[in-house]
Amino acid sequence: MPGVFQLSVDQAVREAAAAKADGVNAVLLFGLPAQKDVYGSGASDPDAPVQSAIRALKREVRDLIVITDVCLCEYTSHGHCGIVEGDEIVNDITVTHLAKAALSHAVAGADVVAPSDMMDGRVAAIRQALDERGFEQTAIMAYAAKYCSGFYGPFREAADSTPQFGDRRSHQLDPANIEEALREVEIDIAEGADIVMVKPALPYLDVLTKVKERFGQPTAAYQVSGEYSMLKAAAQNGWLDERRVMFETLTGIRRAGADMIITYYAREAARALAHV
Repeated sequence: MPGVFQLSVDQAVREAAAAKADGVNAVLLFGLPAQKDVYGSGASDPDAPVQSAIRALKREVRDLIVITDVCLCEYTSHGHCGIVEGDEIVNDITVTHLAKAALSHAVAGADVVAPSDMMDGRVAAIRQALDERGFEQTAIMAYAAKYCSGFYGPFREAADSTPQFGDRRSHQLDPANIEEALREVEIDIAEGADIVMVKPALPYLDVLTKVKERFGQPTAAYQVSGEYSMLKAAAQNGWLDERRVMFETLTGIRRAGADMIITYYAREAARALAHV
């Protein structure tokens, strides 16, 4: 993706400091381990890239909110979001591993952990694990309405997390189904989510609006890699005014109900807003 790169810990610190100076007050971290295995065991390694980056960011960048993605897909050799037996993801064992990973992020200093796996019961398990270790103030941002979308392609290529077999329809939402999304959001709130998320953003603005209107919970929307990349590609071909459509799409997401937007345009938008 243009303008988006994999970063070492020291590079991530420099990028985050520059983003903070531009007016971006929070970052969401994803990690790529040196090695992957079938269990995604690197997700909870205290010396893994995410945990190392959290410590460095908290040490070097004052008042930056550090949010961490909690999933196994970047750490498993097969690319799935959980532990696999045969051709199926085993929910409960996966949840145990996710809670362990989230706790390792909190220990490193994360302000918010963000489970993106869509396993059943993972928010409750993470909340319990955090509370038992004294991390009651660590917030949970749940990917509560995460759809099985074709817009994740560029990210999966960058993170080498495309499933080697099958797909993620067993746990991510059917794009045609809004009622299930609302049920999932309700469950995550009941289990202790402080923030709920709709992902992707633009194709699901109606879902975003209904989530905000029905639950009134702090609500995030994720403008994902495919959304960002198609705007970049169109702009590079001279088909769109990039600055204009960047603001138009971000405004649409905000208007639909998002209290916060996760976007690869964050620094670009912040710099542009500073000169409005």
